[in-house]
Amino acid sequence: MTDIKKLVRDEYGHIAERAASPASGCSCCSCNSDIAAESSLQAGYTEEEINSVPEGANLGLGCGNPLALAEIKEGETVLDLGSGGGFDCFLASPRVGAKGKVIGVDMTPQMLSIAKRNAFQGGYTNVEFIQGEIENLPLESDSIDLIISNCVINLSPDKPAVFKEALRVLKPGGRIVISDIVLEGELPDEVRKSAAAYISCIAGAEQFDDYLDIINEAGFVDITLLSKETYGADSCCNDDEGCGCSCGCSGESCQSGEDTETNALDGLISSLRLRAYKPL
Repeated sequence: MTDIKKLVRDEYGHIAERAASPASGCSCCSCNSDIAAESSLQAGYTEEEINSVPEGANLGLGCGNPLALAEIKEGETVLDLGSGGGFDCFLASPRVGAKGKVIGVDMTPQMLSIAKRNAFQGGYTNVEFIQGEIENLPLESDSIDLIISNCVINLSPDKPAVFKEALRVLKPGGRIVISDIVLEGELPDEVRKSAAAYISCIAGAEQFDDYLDIINEAGFVDITLLSKETYGADSCCNDDEGCGCSCGCSGESCQSGEDTETNALDGLISSLRLRAYKPL
């Protein structure tokens, strides 16, 4: 687990560094705002949402729009697991209002640096970013009204711990609304063992039924599948650019079809959106 976390932290640190230095010549979504915007449009965000956040906050790494289904209320405290550049946090900020609060947790220092800079430049006084791991949240129990997460939990090597921690920090009756990647069948061995496939959210993803079981066993109730879209590897890895803009794979870490038979992944990968509640 330590090796996997280091792998993820290092790669997303590189993504953040390239995003902070567009002059590096990188052509993928973490460096190109137009590609990031297109990726976010495909994931379910509106142009108004994309244009409303500070430049550099949207890195195009999501696989859905959990905020569209979260029904955020004024005055709530919202937690974003794996907040990255702060995109979803900044969108949640005006919805919770001055009496509410948005907290982003991320384990990557470079991402936190970008997010904090964006928060300062955008004047987001009700948004806070904290370094921490989603398997061991640095937050008090029963302190959060809503948890959101966008294509991050699949990267954790200990998903049961993530959902147990989510349940712990939620207030009784609180809810979690997430977008994530799941599998609909067994991956080929070469993909399952690939570090690049893990970073691109594929190799680390759980089987769909197992994913729901993990949430149920953590103690959540009223688990509702809000949507699910199944697609092939070409939706996650853009071979022309060498980066997987919709799933977080980037640069040299993304393998092209020369190394794996990407057609074998067709129908095996799904993006889901779901909601669940902590019991009263």
